[in-house]
Order: sequence, then C-alpha cells, then structure tokens
Amino acid sequence: MIRTRFAPSPTGYLHIGGARTALYAWAFARKHGGQFILRVEDTDKERSSEESVQAILDSMSWLGLDYDEGPIFQMDRLTRYREVAESLIAAGKAYWCYTTPDELTAMREAQRFAGLKPRYNGEWRPENALGKIPPEGIKPVLRFRNPDRGDVVWDDLVKGKITVSNEELDDFILLRGDGIPTYNFGVVVDDHDMKLTHVIRGDDHVNNTPRQINVYQALNFEIPFFGHVPMILGSDGERLSKRHGAVSVTQYRDEGFLPDALLNYLARLGWSHGDDEVFTKDQLVQWFDLEHVSRSPAQFDAVKLNWTNGEHIKLVSNEVLAEIIRKTCVSSAIQWKDGPDLPPLVALLKDRATSIHELVTSTLVFFQDIKISEEDRAKFLTLEIKPVIEAFASALREVDWDRASIGGSIKNTLKEFKIKMPQLAMPLRLLLTGQTQTPAIDAVIELIGRERVLSRLETGLSSI
Repeated sequence: MIRTRFAPSPTGYLHIGGARTALYAWAFARKHGGQFILRVEDTDKERSSEESVQAILDSMSWLGLDYDEGPIFQMDRLTRYREVAESLIAAGKAYWCYTTPDELTAMREAQRFAGLKPRYNGEWRPENALGKIPPEGIKPVLRFRNPDRGDVVWDDLVKGKITVSNEELDDFILLRGDGIPTYNFGVVVDDHDMKLTHVIRGDDHVNNTPRQINVYQALNFEIPFFGHVPMILGSDGERLSKRHGAVSVTQYRDEGFLPDALLNYLARLGWSHGDDEVFTKDQLVQWFDLEHVSRSPAQFDAVKLNWTNGEHIKLVSNEVLAEIIRKTCVSSAIQWKDGPDLPPLVALLKDRATSIHELVTSTLVFFQDIKISEEDRAKFLTLEIKPVIEAFASALREVDWDRASIGGSIKNTLKEFKIKMPQLAMPLRLLLTGQTQTPAIDAVIELIGRERVLSRLETGLSSI
C-alpha cells in the first residue's frame, strides 16, 4: 500500500509552500487508495510551540487534508532514535565525536583559507582517534560514518536521475549532545517505522537525500521513492515571502478564500492536467500524478488566486453560501428577516465576488441603512431626476412584482422622459443600496421587494 506523509516543523504558521507539499502528498496517496500520515517534527526545542502545532492542525483541517495517522511527534520517539543509533555504533557505522563548536569553526575557516570545501575532517573517526582521550566536560555528538567512495544515485519522481558523489558528503551528526536527533537521522527512522513508500517534499531537501539514503543502506532499511517538488517564487522571481502578500494558510482563510479554491490554485502551481484551470478536490484526486509536476519553480500570482477563488464561489450552491454569510455575520445585529431572501440574493451577487468578504459586503448592502456620499448625491440625485423617480415609484405601486414587469416599467419611464438607462439606473442604485455599482437594477429591485423599495425611494426623494 502506498503511504505518504507531511512532516512540518511547528516553528510558525503553515505557509502555502508547505500546504502545497502536503496537498501533493495527500493527493498522491488518495489517488492510489493509500494512506497519508501527519508527523510533527518538533525537535527544535527553542522554536517549537504549542501555538504553532495548533496552527498547523487548524490549517490542515480547514483545507480538508485529512490524515489516516497522526499527528505523530518526534519528541515522543527519543528512545527509538537512541535504540537505532546504538545499532549503528555496534555495526561500526557511527561514532562519538568530541570536537567542540569552536574547533569546528576554526576547522572550516582553515579549509576555506586553503580553498577547500568546509566540512568536518573526521578527526574522531575510530581509526583517527586511536590513543586520543575524550576531553572532560564535553558532551559528544554522534556522527554517521559516511562511505568514503562511490556515488549515491536515485531516480527522483519529479527531477529524474540524480547522482551525488560520497566524496562531497561528510560525517554528519545523527544525535546532538542532548540526545535529540538531527533532521537527516530522525526522518530516516520515522519514515522507515511508519512504512512510508513515497517521500514527497520540497526540493530544498534534495541535498539531504543522499545522506539519508546512506543511512537507509547502513541500517538495511528499504529505501522509499523520493519526489522533490520545486519551490514557489514571488511574482518578482524571488523566494516567496510576506512582501508578496499573505503566505500563511490561516491568513487566506481569514481573508475570505474558500479552502477548495486555495487547494485548486496551489495544485496548479507546479502541476497541470491539460488546460484545466478550475477543478474540485475530488477531480484533483482523480487526475493527480507526479509525472506532470514541473521541475521548475512556480511563480505565485495573487491576481490568478483571486480569480480562482471567484470561480469556486460560483460553484458553491446559493444555500451553502447563504449559510456561510450568516456564520460570518453571526456577531452582527443583522436582521435577516428584514431583507431579501438570502439564497436568491446570493445568486444575483456571487458572480461579481472574488472573496467571501466581498460577497458579504455586497449582501449586507441590502440589509443596512442607506448611506450616500455627498459627492454621489450632488452628482446623481439632482432636482432634474426627482420627477422621473417619482413617476417610476408611482408605476411600481401597481406593477406585477417580477423582474420582467419591473423592467417594463423602467423602459416606459425612460421613454416617457426621453432619457437613457444610466440617467435613471444610477440614482435608483444610490437610493436603494447606497452603491453606484450593483447587478442589473431590475433584478435588484425585485429582490429588495415592493414595500422596501417604495420606502427607500420615498425617504431618498425627501432629501432631494
């Protein structure tokens, strides 16, 4: 069975790059009827926090990326890491190193000065440390004895065949002085124990993969398939950061994006299915593969994300959107019974919205007191237009209350006063909604209802 995982570090919010990695791993597992595991890599004791863990869990829940196991925490598995480390020591594949941080710094500076690649020189390898007495007061670290020769080769599921010479790798640390595993050791033990078949992660981990493969081989563990997805860049080609806009999942949630819209957009950032731009989460699972993940970095486009969100708003039923609006406004004093029926109103407004916030704002216009700016009042609510509106209001008292009949009354009024549509529609929009832009005015009038329309027109006319 295919098993994938997402393994964030709880040192902050879940950013959208991490969310896309989680999405790809989740979609790959779901496509193949496999399992998806959530692991929290919380070994950075100084920077990890419960708040960050909760932010990750909340983000995964909001996105709908359900997991079959987890969350599993690395700090709960320290005994297991020590057990595996001891087996490496017994096999001569790992050794204790007493080189201090200051000594490492001096070693690397000397190597740079000599034009060499900075790296640990293996001074505490058993053959190099014969007769050396471990210094007192130094907590040793456990280093992996990396092979001196040969190549590490793997067929990356995204990038293709990758070869790295062991001569480029040094004896990296497995366990720190406090017994906490390093990333390259902890993930090997975890991924093996959790029976992962595919490791899908960002391509910033490509350099870690040869080290991890060597550990797998030293432990006689089965090596999973690796797929490294490219990073996300800002519109300026630089690594995505806060200056490019929201980067955390929860911020997009708070700004009125639908989770499926964000997933749709993230999926398309580096993966494609023909020319399909808008699709559901179920369609993504049906279509997803790693063969169509790009090897090149993707560029984040806030305009395209907004468009995608607007397209997904159109896909949501009017009843569901109405309920979302009610929940969004739960703390307000809106009296829904005093305005138009919400689902038909949503149907009229949702094609213009690119966020839930925009939809809420345009909806509330129909339930709040009318506020007209002095600039708009002076420009559109003139003495010349007052008799036109009075005549139209009079016609509305008798007309059948449906869009076609209301539209007929508008045409008759325009003909009677020999004016064009904008000359009447703009004042009506202001008097009925306080806005200069609305959907078709006959549809707006129908939804507001006869009683409220006549009341608002009467109130507005009294101020002209």
